[in-house]
Parts: sequence; C-alpha cells; structure tokens
Amino acid sequence: MTQPARILLVAGSDSGGGAGLQADIKSVMALGGFATCAVTALTAQNTLGVQGVSPVEPAFIGEQMVSVLDDIGADAAKTGMLPSSEVIEAVAARLEAIASALPLVVDPVMVAQSGDRLIEEAAEATLRQRLLPLATVVTPNIPEAKVLAGRPLGADEPPGNLANELLGLGCEAVLLKGGHAAGEEVVDVLARRGQDPLYLRYPRIATRSNHGTGCTLASATATGLGEGRALDDAVRRARAYLQRAMEKAPGFGAGGGPIHHGHTVGPFELGPSER
Repeated sequence: MTQPARILLVAGSDSGGGAGLQADIKSVMALGGFATCAVTALTAQNTLGVQGVSPVEPAFIGEQMVSVLDDIGADAAKTGMLPSSEVIEAVAARLEAIASALPLVVDPVMVAQSGDRLIEEAAEATLRQRLLPLATVVTPNIPEAKVLAGRPLGADEPPGNLANELLGLGCEAVLLKGGHAAGEEVVDVLARRGQDPLYLRYPRIATRSNHGTGCTLASATATGLGEGRALDDAVRRARAYLQRAMEKAPGFGAGGGPIHHGHTVGPFELGPSER
C-alpha cells in the first residue's frame, strides 16, 4: 500500500468544526493524507461567531511540532492561525531547525470576512519577516494580501499585480484567493517566480456555507505538495475539492455554515463476515 502523505498542521482549533484544525484535518484525510497537528489556540465558536479564545503557550506549540516531527515525520506543513509575534517566532524557529526542507503552505489568517483585523500590527510584521520567506506558497485572500503589501483595504489593485508584489516578501509562490471580489466568477491568481500568473476561474456559488474555505484550500494544497505534486497541480486539485465541498454543504447553523469536507468519502459498509 502506498504510504499516505504526512501533513503537519499548525493552527487553532474551531469548536464548530468548520474551520481551523478541524477543517484542516478533514481536508487532509478526505484527499488521502495523514494529518498531525500542533494546536496554537483553542476557540469557542459556532456559525454565528467566536465566543472565546484561549491561546497556547508558544514554547508548547514548538514542543508539539518537535514531538510529531521527531517520530512520525512530515511530507509537508501548513500554518493557519498564529495569533502573536511570539507564536510566529516559535513556529518559524522550529521550521527552520527541523523542517526546512518541507514544502510549507502559509495561510495568513489576518483579516476576517467582516474586514476586522485578527492579529496585531507587530504580528503582521513578524509574519512578513519570519514566516513568509520560508513558504512554498502563501494563500491570502484579497484583504490579507493588501495588508501584507501595505495597501489600504479599500484600495483598488489588480489581483495579478498584487500577487506578484507579494513574491517580493521572499515566498516562492502566492495563491491569491478571489472570493472577496465581485462577479459571477471567482478568480484565483497563482503567481510563481519567473513565470506568468496563472488565473483559475470557478463559478461563484450563492451560499452562506463558506466558513473555513481558506483553511480547506490551504490544507488541501499542502496535501498535494506532500504527495509530490507540482504546485499548479496541487492547487487545481485543492480548488476542485473545495468547490465540490461548497456545493454539497450541509446547511448547518444559523450563520456562516460549514462546507462538506467528507464528500470524497463514501458510506462505510460492513463486509459479509462482519454482519
């Protein structure tokens, strides 16, 4: 049997199961990978919002990473919610020390769908300086990309130009997610060093079940990279997986609901000898 790709997920926990580590783990498993994790924060949240956050000590986040990598190992890594400069420093230091050869997907969880900033300015600077240069690909939405590029959130910037500008921060590639832009299509831009931008177009799905889409796309991309796929192939498969997961969303909750991460997995049936 082919060994599944081992994906180390460094992110916060979502008690509602739609985003964060829960979305990451589901996505990796749905695409045939094996997920391990380092928890950066605990949250009490549901489809209506976040009711509470309990951060994890930076040193213990690093300890979780070392524990996993020393024994199980990893074929790729993905980071999500890193709430402070201290946490970003701890994660970057561990990646540099014991996982520098791993493909790394950085999902810069910085700006909520409401436009609210989720991390402090000091942490934004640390993210730019310490983590982005280690990334194989960074996966910002449009507001996050503007923050990283030092643009006002209301500025009108061509997506291709914005994605290419972020390459100057030291990452190998940028996947700029287009869900925040208007239009009947969602246009994602994949910018890579020395190559023309790749524009990926998908029909926009009219749904309120879009919680955790960024986490899902990033961890699905990491799974492809962990399998040894080329970046554009990993991104295309991840985006197709996300599109179907949104189409099949179960409609749970009164607010922004979760998508259906398990759409690739059929119902389990007992064999004749087990019935």
